Amino acid sequence: MHIISRATLRNFWETHPEAQAGLRYWYKQVSQAKWQSFQDIRQDFSSADLVGNFIVFNICGNNYRLITYVDFQHRNVFIRKVLTHAEYNKNQWKKDSWFNKY
Repeated sequence: MHIISRATLRNFWETHPEAQAGLRYWYKQVSQAKWQSFQDIRQDFSSADLVGNFIVFNICGNNYRLITYVDFQHRNVFIRKVLTHAEYNKNQWKKDSWFNKY
C-alpha cells in the first residue's frame, strides 16, 4: 500500500517519542501489504476498527490512535490523524471533512 504521508507520523513521534517504534512498525507492515478489503486489514491488525469510512488503528497498546482512510482500489492509505487516546475520545476527529464523505 502507498501511505500518504509519512511526514504526519514523523511529526507526531517528534512530540511523542514513545510512539515512534509503534508507528514505524505500522508503516513497515502497511507499506508491504496488498489489502483489498477491511477483512484483509483485520488479518494483519486484529484490533483495527471501521468507524464511519475511516479505519482506526491502535498503536502502542492502545495508547495512540491512527486514523486513516483506505482507498483499496488505488492501494492508498491516507493518514488523517494521529492522536493520543485522550484526544481520540474527544471525538473531534469526526469533524474531518472526509469522515463519512466517501
